[in-house]
Amino acid sequence: MNDRPAVSSLTPELAASALTGDDRVRDDRGGGKIGVLLVNLGTPDGTDYWSVRRYLKEFLSDRRVIETNRALWWVILNGVVLTVRPSKSGKKYRRVWNETLNESPLRTITRAQSANVAAALASHPEIVVDWAMRYGSPSIASRIEALMTQGCDRLLVFPLYPQYAAATTATVNDLVFDVLKTARYQPALRTVPAYAHDPVYIEALAKSIKAHLATLDWQPEAILASFHGVPQAYVDKGDPYQRQCVLTTEALRRALGTDGAKLKLTFQSRFGRAEWLKPYTDNTVEALAREGVKRLAIVTPGFAADCLETLEEIAGENKEIFLDHGGEKFTFIPSLNDSEGGIEVFIHIIRRELQGWL
Repeated sequence: MNDRPAVSSLTPELAASALTGDDRVRDDRGGGKIGVLLVNLGTPDGTDYWSVRRYLKEFLSDRRVIETNRALWWVILNGVVLTVRPSKSGKKYRRVWNETLNESPLRTITRAQSANVAAALASHPEIVVDWAMRYGSPSIASRIEALMTQGCDRLLVFPLYPQYAAATTATVNDLVFDVLKTARYQPALRTVPAYAHDPVYIEALAKSIKAHLATLDWQPEAILASFHGVPQAYVDKGDPYQRQCVLTTEALRRALGTDGAKLKLTFQSRFGRAEWLKPYTDNTVEALAREGVKRLAIVTPGFAADCLETLEEIAGENKEIFLDHGGEKFTFIPSLNDSEGGIEVFIHIIRRELQGWL
């Protein structure tokens, strides 16, 4: 039996307080909309020393990114890393910087992804799409506030990482939870899980690889699937990242058909002296060249958007390593970015995760 008083019998003030949660949202916020927030890792606002330093300090202060002793790491970070690394990283960012918009490629691409997803979901006016960066700007807090201001009482957070790692997916979710912990009025919340071997994602990758290779007047003898590395200790503690990278590679190998036999899994972007997931991309590239491989392609399936780690580290540094040690032909296969196939992956996942809300 429902013992809630009839709204019609109450004063206007009490009637408003007796409305259901959904009614109240529609009354107070004028919509009851669904916010979809795409979140990528982050980027400095400029290539100068202080911009890069601010970004690196936020990134490398995250306890999920660096799990070492906090007091020791504070000394290393502030005494060494943030003194030396900003200048070196700034130089690398300048090599790939979008000079027209004065921003990093990651910001340019993530903005385009958000716009294209919004266009693809235009038939659902109740959905509001936005984007944010875990580190740097636009911040997660600012975009959640903007979505709620537009009337979103439900929020789908989409960390743009196909493979789950505590240092990527979990830290996005951590910050979302922290933001909402301070909110008097919280939206209902869902987060997108990893999609390491989702068929639509794998098909989009395979099509992208095949289309890229079809533009060449040569064919690679080997193809590396290079994923961002994490310390081996993180996996030893239970992080599923390595296993999910293997799942992606195995599924992609099958989807590529005859070219699948050329595909090898490697890990890039290690930092510090600790052992990271192996085999290392740069060591593998050098070894292949020394062994007589003359034609090499590298794809980065773990990156939803091209960034410093793909455009500078893979297309730049690893190309040089290969050519310097005897290789002759090298190609970097771009990430899915805001391509038709990449947006189809996002829409497929968003529609799946919004079931019951749409």
